Amino acid sequence: MPRSEARVATDRPGRYAKQLTAHMGRKIEAVYSEETGRGTMVFGAGTATLEAQPDALLLTVEGERDKLPGLEDVVGRHLVRFGARDELVIEWHRDNGEPGLVHRNEDPEA
Repeated sequence: MPRSEARVATDRPGRYAKQLTAHMGRKIEAVYSEETGRGTMVFGAGTATLEAQPDALLLTVEGERDKLPGLEDVVGRHLVRFGARDELVIEWHRDNGEPGLVHRNEDPEA
């Protein structure tokens, strides 16, 4: 299955993974385990996985090739909003070498 990955530098990866899955879990199937530091979200267009590491949050989205931009957008847009104070940047890298989307908070008031 086509995939796209992003490594988000942060000193609070577990906090962001938990917050993102809790938020998305209101509309889709989403779970996060604090014990393992891993989470999953199931969208109609594909899936997302989150893995909290000591200095980063690893994101992976999988879906049909034409659905990857939408998956990158929904995951990246929400995470950037939650991490506005930490100025999180999400830069997606697709498995076929195409550049993915880049998300960053452009609003200094956010």
